[in-house]
Amino acid sequence: MRIISGWARGTRLATPPNSSSSIRPTSDRAREALFNILGRRVENCKVLDLFAGTGALGLEAMSRGAKHLLLIDNDSKAISIIKKNIAICLQQPTVAGQIQYMERPLKQSFSDNSSPSIQVMKRDLRKKLQLTESPFDVIFLDPPYSKGLALLCLKNIVESNLIGSESLIIVEERSSEVLPESLSNISLSDKRRYGDTSFWFYRKDHQ
Repeated sequence: MRIISGWARGTRLATPPNSSSSIRPTSDRAREALFNILGRRVENCKVLDLFAGTGALGLEAMSRGAKHLLLIDNDSKAISIIKKNIAICLQQPTVAGQIQYMERPLKQSFSDNSSPSIQVMKRDLRKKLQLTESPFDVIFLDPPYSKGLALLCLKNIVESNLIGSESLIIVEERSSEVLPESLSNISLSDKRRYGDTSFWFYRKDHQ
């Protein structure tokens, strides 16, 4: 598994052991297809990566120009891999010392004027999440497949302070799963399938 494009292009990331069933990285093929759709959307954005796993989605966004990145998972093994992959990416000579990595002081918020930053948080994402940094421009939601967590977390997101008027929520789930066309104040704007994996794209409704 590697970073596909941007300043960390070609960087090989740490992956969970084959025996691990709790962490399922997005394939390079599906990730590349997703970011081809997003194009320059992630540049200078605040990105939230929920069920971050290895951190590959969020770190790909960071490599492509995201300004701030917050990665959240509740699995201790995942948090360990995420931190390892952050360290691997930040060894790139083009960015060494330019991107802040913080252990997530909970009261510290992102500043539009600050240098790019990466933060990590360990949280149970089955519960509602309120963050001082929100809203985010792009939210990746990649829970374990076929456990009902995608819909649960979507409901939590729309009831939270995580989204703004131009936010984009991208849900990764098994292609056979059914997610709603609309939910509260968001609607499905696109869906793309790549074999067993599909991405659902949600945007906030405009009154």
